[in-house]
Amino acid sequence: MLTVDTTRPAGPAGRISRVETLQLGTAWRDFGYVRVHTDEGLSGIGEITHPYRVAEVCALTESLAGRHLLGADPFDTEEIWLRLYQGDFLRGGDMGGVALSGLDQAMHDLMGKALGVPVYRLTGGACRDRVRVYANGWYNGERDPDVFAAKARETVAKGYSALKFDPFGPGLHELERAELRRSVELVAAVREAIGPDIDLFIEGHARFAMPTAVRLLRELEPFDIGWFEEPLPWTHIERYAELRRRAAFPISGGEHFHNRYEYKQLFATEAVDIIQPDLSMAGGFTEVRKLAAIADTHGMLVAPHNSNSPLCTTVSVHAGLGIPNLKILETFDGLLEPYVFDALPGVLPVSDDGHVGLPTAPGLGVELADEVFAEHPPTHRFWNMFEDGWEKRDRK
Repeated sequence: MLTVDTTRPAGPAGRISRVETLQLGTAWRDFGYVRVHTDEGLSGIGEITHPYRVAEVCALTESLAGRHLLGADPFDTEEIWLRLYQGDFLRGGDMGGVALSGLDQAMHDLMGKALGVPVYRLTGGACRDRVRVYANGWYNGERDPDVFAAKARETVAKGYSALKFDPFGPGLHELERAELRRSVELVAAVREAIGPDIDLFIEGHARFAMPTAVRLLRELEPFDIGWFEEPLPWTHIERYAELRRRAAFPISGGEHFHNRYEYKQLFATEAVDIIQPDLSMAGGFTEVRKLAAIADTHGMLVAPHNSNSPLCTTVSVHAGLGIPNLKILETFDGLLEPYVFDALPGVLPVSDDGHVGLPTAPGLGVELADEVFAEHPPTHRFWNMFEDGWEKRDRK
């Protein structure tokens, strides 16, 4: 344990022989990927996107692979997960969580290809025929009620039955009275635009001190929202349960946590109604299945976070098909340039009724088109969501 054992017979995928990383630049953010090769000629891929540290995660992923993966059998997912997490001793925090997640995805891709089955067949099978998704990123424009309302209508017209957005501008700790009114007006305009039958989720981005969060519970109640996401900073996790008891709608969160150990206090304090682990941050298939099971013991639902590329959408669909307490999946796919999809041939499309259906291809069914990556190198863009105008997502 914690060292690669090459004396055991290898499975049908062979042994890991090489690991490489790639980066793709877009107008929004850089996406990161890992590709793992075996001595049987197979390759598996995973997403290692970090919001602002993609290059650093790529370097860490390659280092981890050199220390803990070469010669390993990709079918030994539990041992590989432990080795990647525990083997560096100081764990690795958010970047380590992203690297481990992408490598775990690649192991499952390799297993599926070796066996000739889609990954979801290896992670609990399907307890549904499709996964419902909601749109995020659709509101990248002027923070004006008419603008947001028009964009919301356009998004619903594409078939989405659920939307999420952050109406709070650069808010932090508190909102000035004018900003509070403006934020509420944005929510009101969007709800009126989409009507009563579309789910509307409100993102808090862990912005607010308790008094402001409590005020927002009252202000948001008339708009029949599906959840209020991360209203408080996670440094104040002990206050989430108190806020949750006051809310007339569910409280969600969890994207900041990278494994069951970091989630431990969230579960212990009954902090949320809905957990939001990210398949490219919270440990990949191996760990998110455990998080979903623990959530089920607490009567919580699962709505995976996914502010990543269409590869993570595909990964999340494979995982979500086998999660009994799945609620819905996030996607930013509608925000992205067409070449992103060219770089990831085989990603699962969102249907015109806001769902993603059963995959059929072996593994994840996706490859990386190196020539497209070469045409679109990293941009190293950065936008600060506590800076005025962040929602335009055009910062450099």
